[in-house]
Amino acid sequence: QVQLVESGGGLVQPGGSLRLSCAASGSIFSINNMGWYRQAPGNQRELVADITSGGSTVYADSVKGRFTISRDNAKNMVYLQMNSLKPEDTAVYYCNAKVVRLRPGALREYDYWGQGTQVTVSS
Repeated sequence: QVQLVESGGGLVQPGGSLRLSCAASGSIFSINNMGWYRQAPGNQRELVADITSGGSTVYADSVKGRFTISRDNAKNMVYLQMNSLKPEDTAVYYCNAKVVRLRPGALREYDYWGQGTQVTVSS
């Protein structure tokens, strides 16, 4: 099996910064895309940022210029540096990974999610 464990959430004032981390462990051959999603109360889960194994990134328009996604392929980790936080960034943030696992006779990609970490931006 594969587990994703997030850390780094918390309460921060508007304009502040937080850094989220996510560690993937278990039966992993390789990891393709890794990403961060968020879900605020009453809203659907939305993509915040995504990064390929080669380092190409995609960001939601609402976070461009404020958030930076990065990863350490050797450690199977992904990070989200969040600067200039706004109250509307308040949500549960989830780590996602497209994990390639060695199955009998084939390599297959599976979609895994972390348990989520709360980020609250409030004065």
